[in-house]
Amino acid sequence: MSAEDLPEPDRVEGAAHPRETLTLIGQEAAETAFLDAFGADRLHHGWLLTGPEGVGKATLAWRIARFLVAQPAGGTEDGLFGAPELPRTLALPEDHPVVRRSMVLSEPSIFLLRRGTNEKGDRRAAEILVGEVRALKRRMALSSADGGRRVIIVDAADEMNVSAANALLKLLEEPPANTVLLLVCHRPARLLPTIRSRCRELRLAPLSPAQMTEALADAAADLSPQEIEAVTELSAGSVGAALRLLNLNGLTLYGRLIEVLASLPDLDRPRALALSEAVAGRGREAELDLLLGLADIALSRLARAGVAGHPPERAAHPEEPRVIGRLAPDARAGRAWADIAQSASDRARRGRSVNIDTASLVFDMLTRMRETAASVAA
Repeated sequence: MSAEDLPEPDRVEGAAHPRETLTLIGQEAAETAFLDAFGADRLHHGWLLTGPEGVGKATLAWRIARFLVAQPAGGTEDGLFGAPELPRTLALPEDHPVVRRSMVLSEPSIFLLRRGTNEKGDRRAAEILVGEVRALKRRMALSSADGGRRVIIVDAADEMNVSAANALLKLLEEPPANTVLLLVCHRPARLLPTIRSRCRELRLAPLSPAQMTEALADAAADLSPQEIEAVTELSAGSVGAALRLLNLNGLTLYGRLIEVLASLPDLDRPRALALSEAVAGRGREAELDLLLGLADIALSRLARAGVAGHPPERAAHPEEPRVIGRLAPDARAGRAWADIAQSASDRARRGRSVNIDTASLVFDMLTRMRETAASVAA
């Protein structure tokens, strides 16, 4: 089985791939910063696109890549009739040849580096391996820029293992002529400092509720205003996280978690057991990961509410303000929830790594929440 036969590692289920997305919402500042550098002839050869996962970094990378390879040779230099007018947007028409070719990964001037297959070839590798970087270099050696630019998109750069990162570093240290590298990165701290130092950073921000509404409408998500608000809160303004939440029925899952929290400190055991069983068993790994993430969010919201002295301004569930107000009434309670937030998350993920029964793992986490609620109420 080849990598082409497997699901794309940089595609969110239920959404168009970033290369198929021609509209970028809420990232005008990053786009303007790049256009300013291009117009001033200060185009760096390496760009690090950072920000939370799912806010449009890969979409921006593809917009930049298409824009660059579509520019005429000679760029912004003065011609017979003076300097050409500087572009005001990265967008290209949908019927532009570069757009059409990039949609099907056939644009010869754009190179994509992402996770390939594992050694058996039956699934995606967990990391970008050095072999993928070497294959990229071979493909580039066989191609010609023909006076135009070539662009490398790395999605995501923080998925490279050490050997792959060192191999890519050589490209950043001695970039091929007329070549720009765009590194999509969710967690810059995982990158080699030498890679970060050789790139100019473009930081993308989380989307506002209004921008999330627009983005989710583009993704054909039919949600009420209350659901949009809840999804925005739980996804921290990330469209990718929001779509994952919706695909896995995360709003219902969070509602069930809030119902359990509402029973604390007298834990509603039937509800807690039912929630534990809902994410247990083979094939439910994604739901389990989502529930653990939602538990992290709930604990963080409890901690911040206690320190701030009031529940979050926007609710992620209709009952959440009442539950949080009761469980985190003051700074002392906020500190208690902050303490358990990290320990509960670490304990649950350690349990996963040693294959502890999933239902027991989740019930243990809920029990620790009960203990914290009891200490707060004491």
